[in-house]
Amino acid sequence: MVPTLNFPPELLLKAQGIRVVFLDVDGVLTDGGLYFSESGETIKRFNTLDGHGLKLLQRADITPAVITGRDSQPLRLRLAALGIVHAHFGTEDKRPAAENTLRALGLDWRQAAAMGDDWPDLPVMTRCALACAPFNAQAEVAAAAHFVTQRRGGEGAVRELCDLLLLASGRYASLLQETLQ
Repeated sequence: MVPTLNFPPELLLKAQGIRVVFLDVDGVLTDGGLYFSESGETIKRFNTLDGHGLKLLQRADITPAVITGRDSQPLRLRLAALGIVHAHFGTEDKRPAAENTLRALGLDWRQAAAMGDDWPDLPVMTRCALACAPFNAQAEVAAAAHFVTQRRGGEGAVRELCDLLLLASGRYASLLQETLQ
């Protein structure tokens, strides 16, 4: 089986060398809606395509990191299930959180990608080598992105970014072949 993905060459070049990807949660890993139970608990819906893409990134030595303005037990459980250890919760000023993660990993902004959907994500996105936004991102955020996905946040947008990074790293085809065995 051969990969069927097709990204513009200039986008693949921009994505080469990425070692960490910063992700927002609401509107990126979820559809941005906030669902509340009768007891007031926040409930979120995550997409399994995104989850599998994040696991594939880790197998390709690309670290997913989450920086979010909110915090909830369901979110923490989902990230733990995905093996994501670099996560910052309840963080309104996302740039310092990203800088801390870069320091911890021994990386710099030239090795980073980010996906966000609203203004609080811009300070991280504009510093990264590759800025991405889901299809339904706020206008200025989409304009700042090098890559806007075809899918909406929470509906596979993160998987599109993962596929781009895997293809640019040269690991997409080998990971696909491993799956087929």
